[in-house]
Amino acid sequence: MTAWPGKYVIGLTGNIATGKSVVRKMMEHLGAYGIDADALAHRAIAQDAPGYKSVVETFGRWILSPDGQVDRSRLAGVVFSDPEALQRLENIVHPLVNHAVDVLVQRSRHTVIVVEAIKLLESDLKQHCDSIWATVAPPEVQLIRLMKRRGLSENVARQRINMQSSQQQKMAAAQVVIKNVGSYEDTWKQVVRAWQKLFPTTDTGPLALAKAARGELVVQRARPRQAKEIAAFINQITGGRRALSRSDVMAAFGEKAFLLLFLDEKLVGVIGWQVENLVARTDDIYIDPSVSFPEAVNAMMDEVERASRELQSEIALVFLPRELASKQDVWRGLGYQERAVHSLKVRAWEEAASESKPAGSIMFFKQLRKDRVMRPV
Repeated sequence: MTAWPGKYVIGLTGNIATGKSVVRKMMEHLGAYGIDADALAHRAIAQDAPGYKSVVETFGRWILSPDGQVDRSRLAGVVFSDPEALQRLENIVHPLVNHAVDVLVQRSRHTVIVVEAIKLLESDLKQHCDSIWATVAPPEVQLIRLMKRRGLSENVARQRINMQSSQQQKMAAAQVVIKNVGSYEDTWKQVVRAWQKLFPTTDTGPLALAKAARGELVVQRARPRQAKEIAAFINQITGGRRALSRSDVMAAFGEKAFLLLFLDEKLVGVIGWQVENLVARTDDIYIDPSVSFPEAVNAMMDEVERASRELQSEIALVFLPRELASKQDVWRGLGYQERAVHSLKVRAWEEAASESKPAGSIMFFKQLRKDRVMRPV
């Protein structure tokens, strides 16, 4: 890997289920470009990726599922019970991840980069970081999160926790420690304080609206401080079918960003959107019926795609309720096609769609770039 002149790189680490991804998202809201190195590790061993052949040769074809992909649960059953097997896997995957991170950092236009990696301190990435941040949480909190959110049994969850290096070791190596045990807002305050020490000119309040002619639609990226306004708008548009509080929207900021649409300084649209593992996903669209739906969607999706391309997304997925999906002409005009998850043909894309698609929604797809970070060699 090369050094990255002109970039300030924050290495974010922490043991399993301590909230690393939430903290990475928070730093993205503050202006960083986030890279999930652990997700890149999953990409590296997909059937269409460069680590696949080596992993199969090392661990045997029995780790494959019927479709020929690496069954990560089978592989995990081996490596999380055998430190030597884990080391063999890491020897295959880490160089590929390091190369992918290097590509993403060099292509990024952002000056602040945050690289999330559970094995950051054990990898070559550490030496390229200007600052190390660590998330921590008590073991009992980790256990509950793994069982509730990932559906692991208590025995498997404890095994995953116990296989990792101590949290004290990560805390000792870090310049910033985030205690992720309370509400989203508690964690957000810790992140903002630490961020502003590094970048004191950062403004974390709502952005001023750009000047616009009367009748012109303006799109703005929301800040967490606008959570109350977002909740009130969604509640109004849905006629109370969704009863969101400010705390609900604040918690949602831990997973996604919100784009706001204004007409003559009045809020008339909200989109919930995120980029994870180079896949853009939009799953919340609320538009005031007083404005033109095609014009509103065009303005908001233009910004979603612009921001997604800036974050190097390979594809954009939109998950729609039936009444919005029925507006086929609008979506086709924007270049989107209705697709089934299994038709995407790229493992990372299919996994992103499966994990994000709300029940009963209809998925639309658009490819944003042809080149991909993980390719067979």
